[in-house]
Amino acid sequence: VQAGKEVIFDAEHFFDGWMEDPAYAIQCLEAALDGGAKGLVLCDTNGGTFCQDITRGVQAVKKVLAPEILGIHAHNDGGLAVANSLAAVEAGANQIQGCLNGMGERCGNANLSTLIPWLQLKLGYDVLEPEALRKLTHYSRYVAELINYPFDSKQPFVGRSAFAHKAGMHVDAVIKEKRTFEHIDPSLVGNERRILVSDQSGKANICERLRRFRPDIEKDDPLVEETMQRIKEAENQGYQYETAEGSLDLLCLDVLGAFEPPFDLVDCHVWSDPLRGELDSVAVIKVKVKDQSVHVAAEGDGPVNALDKALRNTLSTFFPVIEESQLVDYKVRVLDGSQGTDAVVRVVVETRHGLDSWGTIGISNNILRASSRALLDALYVVILKDQGKIPKK
Repeated sequence: VQAGKEVIFDAEHFFDGWMEDPAYAIQCLEAALDGGAKGLVLCDTNGGTFCQDITRGVQAVKKVLAPEILGIHAHNDGGLAVANSLAAVEAGANQIQGCLNGMGERCGNANLSTLIPWLQLKLGYDVLEPEALRKLTHYSRYVAELINYPFDSKQPFVGRSAFAHKAGMHVDAVIKEKRTFEHIDPSLVGNERRILVSDQSGKANICERLRRFRPDIEKDDPLVEETMQRIKEAENQGYQYETAEGSLDLLCLDVLGAFEPPFDLVDCHVWSDPLRGELDSVAVIKVKVKDQSVHVAAEGDGPVNALDKALRNTLSTFFPVIEESQLVDYKVRVLDGSQGTDAVVRVVVETRHGLDSWGTIGISNNILRASSRALLDALYVVILKDQGKIPKK
């Protein structure tokens, strides 16, 4: 205070102390204000306070002291950090401390990615400009990527599953009246509706997916039934399209007769030598784009990395947009471990281009072949989105 700095006093363990000795807890806050603090932040430091006790504590402080800034700092040890923060605001708090995605020590802090939409869209507070609110999903995912923190796909408002619909009756209902299964418009927070497709999907799911490419298609169109059969056949082989929407888009285009591969992988040789050091693998490929064929070799940290580099190095000359995209996740799952080294594996890769991201999938008893299938689909999608043949997010 003497240095001319604004001081906000964080009262650690306030609620536990207040419930044990209310008078002493208030005296501590009063001393902070007398010492020049501009604001008080009441902390549920161990995350074990109920909402009603948060409400009572905030109201008591506001009634006795009425500081200019009255904040809440809630931990999530009891799973109530968001609820307690909202209770504090309703009781008179005007500042919330928290983190995007609820990150923090132990079980985390109050999740701002959840609180901001609640406050603005449900309770009517002016927290962000509408345009800034529409970037919330992007920044929540970007922060997770930046610190290499697993992003929770089921996170409210900003998760990939927040507005995802799979059951046929649910999809049919949400198409007719979105409020049946969507409590807000996902675009308000920069998210989007996802219609998931599997071999259990009804015609409503399939039809809605096909409408991304042919808006006038109806559920009784034979192409809807053909798409359902293609998906069932693929899933019998081990494919799953819930996390591979890029590959699903390619399948839909193929059924509609609108898929023309922008390039062909004519030949591919990959080998590894563990004695080579860090870059222990080499991929040599032959790619054909229209009437032009190109041979390229690339080194990589493992065979999949070498193949990815070779493909990107070759294709970026013809399709510069590929340089702007990046592979951000790579997952392998053995479908039947009882088959030992001959087991079929499922490879799913996630690719990002700007604010857009998608998964692609490959299946084989050869992990490199499965990986190449997923990588090829990923690059097809990059190019076709750039050409306007697949909708962008």
